Amino acid sequence: MIRELDNRTRQILKLAIDAYIATGEPVGSLAISQNPNINLSPATIRHILAELQERGLLYAPHASAGRLPTEAGMTVFVESLLEVDTLSAQEESLIQRQLHNTPQQQNIFEKASAALSEFSSCAGLVFAPNNDEGLRQIEFSLLSPGRAIAIIVFESGQIENRLITIPPEVTSSTLQRASNYLNAQITQQKLSEKIEFLRQDMAQDRHDLDALTKRVIEAGIASLAPLQNGGHLFIKGQANLLNNVQELADIERIRCLFDALDRKENILRILEATSTAEGIRIFIGAENKLFNHAGCSLIVAPYKNAQSRIVGAIGVIGPTRLNYQRVIPVINYTSQLMQEWISEKP
Repeated sequence: MIRELDNRTRQILKLAIDAYIATGEPVGSLAISQNPNINLSPATIRHILAELQERGLLYAPHASAGRLPTEAGMTVFVESLLEVDTLSAQEESLIQRQLHNTPQQQNIFEKASAALSEFSSCAGLVFAPNNDEGLRQIEFSLLSPGRAIAIIVFESGQIENRLITIPPEVTSSTLQRASNYLNAQITQQKLSEKIEFLRQDMAQDRHDLDALTKRVIEAGIASLAPLQNGGHLFIKGQANLLNNVQELADIERIRCLFDALDRKENILRILEATSTAEGIRIFIGAENKLFNHAGCSLIVAPYKNAQSRIVGAIGVIGPTRLNYQRVIPVINYTSQLMQEWISEKP
């Protein structure tokens, strides 16, 4: 598509989308003509905008309004016209501190997703590889009736928090009994071996455990297991997606997106697409089923282990008009830090 546009038309398309990203408002020919880098009359610009609309790259929300980019127009922009910023040394140092300010890199996946959210003002995602090292401890904490969090500590010191569903009548004392049982059985075996051992031990019913405690233990064992694709997804900053949302229809679309994020298997399919990519991948709007009609974009990048094998991915979800030129270098640099940490793990 971009090859069919002459340099002047490309410039007008870029200026129109730059203005949309900055303001969220339709842009007209008069506003573009006032740009100091343009030496065209409003009439000429109006003709170019009409041509871009015919090509499906822009559209007019109202007959007398300016133009907004379509998803196809945004795709052309990010693939061919975008000028990406360079992070300053201060920004790189700040991201490093966000990820590396605790002993033994505890919670690095959660920290990375939180850092991505903070620096991009979007929802930050980290797809972590399956952890198959030895277990040190597991504890349960009650969040609300029917919901608890499993706090899993590995031999390396890494900590993972996973939500579990439990019977609504479960109390803190029941969770403690379940924790005591699991910790009594935990050794330095690999996680995959320990899960199988715990399931067999529960099946033999050799312990004096009440039915409610057994159900919590079973939920805890299930939380230890990796997802079918061999990894886990950490998401921070979903509330950022509601910033600057004014229309009721937009709020409803964002709510549907939240529901999709809660069903993490939906987005893991998209993150797995990075397994065939060497760098950043950008999905805009209806390019994937998850974001169909959600007005959102997904930007993801893979990271590799010491053997140069892709083991995970990081990224952000934000509005279609997110600040790509800032977000992309943040993702790239965070991906490099994750790759260095993964490669250094024993």
